[in-house]
Amino acid sequence: MKLRLLAAALLVAAAPTVSLAQDASLTANFGEISLSSGFTPDPYRVSVQAGGSVDGARLPGACTGMISQAPDFELTYQAGSLPLVFRTVSSEDTTLIINGPDGRWYCDDDSYGDGDAMVRFNRPQSGTYDVWVGTFSGGTTSASLQITETP
Repeated sequence: MKLRLLAAALLVAAAPTVSLAQDASLTANFGEISLSSGFTPDPYRVSVQAGGSVDGARLPGACTGMISQAPDFELTYQAGSLPLVFRTVSSEDTTLIINGPDGRWYCDDDSYGDGDAMVRFNRPQSGTYDVWVGTFSGGTTSASLQITETP
């Protein structure tokens, strides 16, 4: 009996687990950039295809939207005294999910108005920000990710 319990425990321990976090180590779908406080042009804009097959609600916090496994964009940022703001602009309802340099998840849906998302860091940290642009209703859509220090 003990042998069966031990064997069952080993099988459970060896079974693959579902990851609760997106894979920030993957190459970003739409590129990466390094910016320092005071960057120009401001805002920095990048075109992305928002959405994917992964439900962002499985992440910690109040995340929402369908996203891809890999980040859509990666920003390496050297902070200064200015705020750092990420926002989306699209004809569809988009969401933002950001894994910050502190390893925490920051999420938004609609704070930029008209179905667009915005995440603001009033005292940003230096480091890497992995950004996912999601779609609220599923599917994919064209979107602009804007990064600014002058909201």
